[in-house]
Amino acid sequence: MSGILYVVGTPIGNLGDFSQRGIETLEKCDFIAAEDTRVTLKLLNRFGIKNTLVSYYEHNKLEHGQIILNRILNGENCALVTDAGMPAISDPGEDLVKLCLDNGIKIESVPGPCAFTTALAISGMPSQRFRFEGFPPVDSKQRKDFFDNIKEETGTVIIYEAPHKLGKTLGDLFDNLGNRELAIVRELTKIHEEVIRTDLFTAKEKYGNNELKGEIVLIIHGKECSENKMTLDQAKIIALDLIESGKSKTDAAKEAAKITGIKKANIYKEII
Repeated sequence: MSGILYVVGTPIGNLGDFSQRGIETLEKCDFIAAEDTRVTLKLLNRFGIKNTLVSYYEHNKLEHGQIILNRILNGENCALVTDAGMPAISDPGEDLVKLCLDNGIKIESVPGPCAFTTALAISGMPSQRFRFEGFPPVDSKQRKDFFDNIKEETGTVIIYEAPHKLGKTLGDLFDNLGNRELAIVRELTKIHEEVIRTDLFTAKEKYGNNELKGEIVLIIHGKECSENKMTLDQAKIIALDLIESGKSKTDAAKEAAKITGIKKANIYKEII
């Protein structure tokens, strides 16, 4: 008789968030499939759990996924964990879950913290309808497609980003989406947890040097929720402020157009 694949959520920061059921599952299963065995070993040691770890991550998922499947088919129970949060959410565990389902394996959930839903809950952004996109691609063509696909989204958009890539992503978001309300949520459940309510223009100017540290979730207002209803006079003032800060008239008109939604040519006429 086949075993069971348990999908186990682990803490995203504060270890006090680990559920008693999660602890018991990691104790009783036959082995644990972990994204990074070194990270998971620290968790096991913290709770006095002794069990066998098998690595399962993006670059070995094809080979190790089959090995894990065979063990479950032979009657062993496996717990799938990621470094932090729920496995299979923007995570290669998605492929293991599908592989097991395709082979008739029973899947059981052991829910735990999830970064993007936690961030949304404390962001103050609309949550009735949202779109989670994970990490933006690095490849230039895929990255362009990524931003093209979300710029017309009317629901709240949620993405993850690494701190050393934050400046580029904020710039790309502004260049492709124009100005939108934004919440930068970082270091969830940790000592320095923070929610920064701002907008894309201000954020790219203030945080473009990648000074923010820790795990980051970006929560962006959807298109309809953030349409600007500014006047031409307000756009002119923004453009003049940009010129005073060192921008050329052309660049100032272009950025003011993105911020206000008013045509660049109309703004440019007001400042020449």
